[in-house]
Amino acid sequence: MDIPPRDWERILHLLRGRLEGATLPSVSIVAREFSQDPFRILVSTILSLRTKDKVTLEASQRLLKRAPTPKDLLDLPEEEIQSLIYPVGFYRVKAKNLKEIARQLIDRFEGSVPANRDLLLSLPGVGRKTANLVLNLGYGIPAICVDTHVHRISNRLGWVSTRTPEQTEYALMKVLPEPYWIPINEVLVAYGQHVCTPQSPRCSTCPLDPECPKVGVTRQR
Repeated sequence: MDIPPRDWERILHLLRGRLEGATLPSVSIVAREFSQDPFRILVSTILSLRTKDKVTLEASQRLLKRAPTPKDLLDLPEEEIQSLIYPVGFYRVKAKNLKEIARQLIDRFEGSVPANRDLLLSLPGVGRKTANLVLNLGYGIPAICVDTHVHRISNRLGWVSTRTPEQTEYALMKVLPEPYWIPINEVLVAYGQHVCTPQSPRCSTCPLDPECPKVGVTRQR
């Protein structure tokens, strides 16, 4: 699929316009609250997995207020981390992983979050989505972060034809110009939450409706 760069600009402009006034994804809010601090973004992204945004944001704020650095997090008992992040999904596993991440950041990286995908992926509980989002929001390094929303909407719009988020990441890298790699996640995540929902998307209010092939859509509003 060959979309001219200026058309990608038009597409993002239209999507942002439709989202005016909508709540940002929780990790984006945390990034803005804490000046794109990579550690806080890493923590928030891990908490966001399999968890609703409101729960993620509240849990992130509670934990990061109590433990704003890897050293502070390492000093917390695992049970207290569990209590602070509950009721995020898999909170016990995440508490264990977060404590071990804090330990490894101190032991391996002098207390800093590495600005390298492979090193990030070596941390417990960190997958490609988390690593790419840390690179994006924490370091401004171009990478395409693909979650279920980005995967679903990219396929619905016909930008890619893929079965998994990882396939979508690589496919988007071929069609999406690099300057749009960072913003595409925030825009499509918010769009997937408010407009292009998993079931019965709000196609009648979408500015891309006339040109959208609606791949896989069986019901719409």
